[in-house]
Amino acid sequence: MTLVDLAARMKANSNEKIRWKLVWEFLEEYRWETSDAQPALLRSEPESVGDERWDALLAALAEHLAAKHDLAPPPWTALRVLRHPWFPAELASQRVDALVWAPAAFRKHGVYLSSKDLEAA
Repeated sequence: MTLVDLAARMKANSNEKIRWKLVWEFLEEYRWETSDAQPALLRSEPESVGDERWDALLAALAEHLAAKHDLAPPPWTALRVLRHPWFPAELASQRVDALVWAPAAFRKHGVYLSSKDLEAA
């Protein structure tokens, strides 16, 4: 699954729980790809899913995963930055954890999601 595919599926499903399941599914499939194939899954700009929070999350995800390959982020990620931070976690303790442990790419895009959550996916 590419990020373009993920965005299309997210656009078709506005339910947040389903969207999170799709993100985790993308991450699982991404991990199974060879390291040579992984960067290609991030390059093309996905369409907006209709919610700037999720659009920023896709950009943060692309930038974060590209950095793991020592690659510059795809150019399309530059404009997908939230004006106000988004903490997807519901519990206050999870929000504090996200504030401390959010990867740099996610903080840059205004999405505060703990790196522990990304690893657990």
